[in-house]
Amino acid sequence: MLGMLAKFFKVLNGDAAPGQIAMGFAFALFIGLTPFLSVHNIVILFLVFAIRVNLSAFFLASALFSVVAYGVDPLSILLGESLLANPALQAFWTSLYQSDFWRATKFNHTLLLGSLSISLLLFIPVLILSRKLIGMYRERFMAWFEKLKISKMIRASKFYKLYEKLGA
Repeated sequence: MLGMLAKFFKVLNGDAAPGQIAMGFAFALFIGLTPFLSVHNIVILFLVFAIRVNLSAFFLASALFSVVAYGVDPLSILLGESLLANPALQAFWTSLYQSDFWRATKFNHTLLLGSLSISLLLFIPVLILSRKLIGMYRERFMAWFEKLKISKMIRASKFYKLYEKLGA
């Protein structure tokens, strides 16, 4: 975990495009918030490896969103249950369940449907917000942080030595 964090800071302070890092955060929503062994996660992993997404940001954010998922799961279950029990959607869910493919996606599980819905709703806001925060970090805080005494202490730590070794 320490190595992954060091790689992330290397990417954050390096030349990686903010959009690539932000895409890593946004795609990590799906992996982190939804149950891992799902068909849609295979598609997400394929997309992450096929397009230019920063993998360090993706894996670190996946771990962070997995922790967040424990707090969000009750809301996900309620949302999934309300979507599945909605009388206006009953015919839609029934027609999907008749197909082997859609049945394999396990959309009929309340946690999966609710967390997937939350991930879909938050994808664009997380993408935009993380891109703005990365830009702000690079413009304002990176130069300021390097001047602080704590920054000099961090440079003397084992963490920073690992950080430097990854850059070599």
